[in-house]
Amino acid sequence: MRTRDVMRTPVVTVSPHTTLMETARRMRECTVGHIVVVSGETVQGVVTDRDLTVRGVAAGMSAGTPVSEVMTSPVVTVRADDDVEMAYHAMRRAGVRRIPVLAGGRLTGTVTMDDLLMDVSRRIGELLEPLSWCALAEPPGPPHTPEEPNGPHRTPERGRAPGL
Repeated sequence: MRTRDVMRTPVVTVSPHTTLMETARRMRECTVGHIVVVSGETVQGVVTDRDLTVRGVAAGMSAGTPVSEVMTSPVVTVRADDDVEMAYHAMRRAGVRRIPVLAGGRLTGTVTMDDLLMDVSRRIGELLEPLSWCALAEPPGPPHTPEEPNGPHRTPERGRAPGL
């Protein structure tokens, strides 16, 4: 699976000169917890709601302070055609929960820890689906009768999922 398969689009962005107040309002309007800071088409940083609170408000910065003062930079990125494992490793190494995704050097999406957890959940579901058949008290098919405890003209196949 590729990063593009789990990334979120469109990306919410601001310029490095955008104020903390404007950035917070944009987060609220777009219902996001992070914004990518760009200058032209170049990713300059990432700012999270926590950055605004801890690095901005708690540090005594004014609402008019440029977001570049609290953003995380340099930015860890992944490419859209990277295997999703690259995003897992990049987040772990950098200790971040959100990573911009680039395609051809241009910002095309973001991947969050939640996106990766949803991918893991989906993969586990796919792995467990055949096993759920094994957990059934009886194999799928027509209802069993006392005369035919294994179903009509069926032989017991324990421990195997149908079709395997």
